[in-house]
Amino acid sequence: MAAWAERLAGVRGVLLDISGVLYDSGADGGTPIAGSVEAVARLKQSGLKVRFCTNESQKSRAELVAVLRRLGFDISEGEVTAPAPATCQILKERGLRPHLLIHDGVRSEFDHIDTSNPNCVVIADAGEGFSYQNMNKAFQVLMELETPVLISLGKGRYYKETSGLMLDVGAYMKALEYACGVEAEVVGKPSPEFFNSALQAMGVEAHQAIMIGDDIVGDVGGAQRCGMRALQVRTGKFRPSDEHHPEVKADGYVDNLAQAVELLLQHADK
Repeated sequence: MAAWAERLAGVRGVLLDISGVLYDSGADGGTPIAGSVEAVARLKQSGLKVRFCTNESQKSRAELVAVLRRLGFDISEGEVTAPAPATCQILKERGLRPHLLIHDGVRSEFDHIDTSNPNCVVIADAGEGFSYQNMNKAFQVLMELETPVLISLGKGRYYKETSGLMLDVGAYMKALEYACGVEAEVVGKPSPEFFNSALQAMGVEAHQAIMIGDDIVGDVGGAQRCGMRALQVRTGKFRPSDEHHPEVKADGYVDNLAQAVELLLQHADK
């Protein structure tokens, strides 16, 4: 691999994944990953632009930020690009009335959305809400539509909590795609529109930005397809096999966010 100086030259903006990079979520509120609170503070003091880019869909953006602030992170709602607010925007623009298969923790994001007489299905990480009954209801709604529309908040396969690996929305999205013969529209990583909205909010071009995430496909591959650089941290859902992925190669692999920030502050914007 090229020297770090070459790989990180000209970076002006940093996109940070949250779960698995800043902290591991859990029933107890979660645990910060060692060094990450300080790493975010250092980044923000450095003059580099920083934005948080998450597929979190079990918590509202306000609740997620409150959890992170309790853990010591310097973060505000306005700095977070998340799929639920982006989905609400799409629903309003297209006159879509969703049947919601989502977690109760994120339901407040959809309070101002008309859900009567649904003409689409929105699926998120519903956790325990992914019962046969609830999946079958979403299936029935889609099958009754002349032009079925399925919107998925991200398409992750799994993520890491303090108690271990957890199945993510992608598996359930695929089940509905298969049963209904539809292709879901993904709002969230690795969707190019989602990354581009984060870049726009940060005010930097793709070639000036770097994504730091724990998901080799969703974070690293998605960012690279948009013209960004991307580092993978060896925390969160990282698996050693990620470094030999058949299709995606990160611009660098780092032990954690603290190491990534150390390297960025040495070499970025040179």
